[in-house]
Amino acid sequence: MTLQSLKHEALKNEDVKQEYDRLESEFTLIEQLIAMRKEAGLTQEQLAQKMQTHKSNISRLEKENSNPSWKTLLKYANVCGFELSLTLHKKESHISR
Repeated sequence: MTLQSLKHEALKNEDVKQEYDRLESEFTLIEQLIAMRKEAGLTQEQLAQKMQTHKSNISRLEKENSNPSWKTLLKYANVCGFELSLTLHKKESHISR
């Protein structure tokens, strides 16, 4: 069984799907961080050196168990040659008026 097929099976469970959907923005952020670093051609160690931190901090940042500050995210993006911006979207209400 591949990871993709395991994910597909797990998401058939409504409770799992709801939690996955709740965390989707975090997963997307992590994917974007890793993509920026790879596009910059940097390893976690190289990025850590440029950010004046430890590789373990970069590793934690690129996993779900981190809660980085805006300042850290800006520094990460800058070192990778990117600008960071924030876009807000109003949630669609599920409540009828």
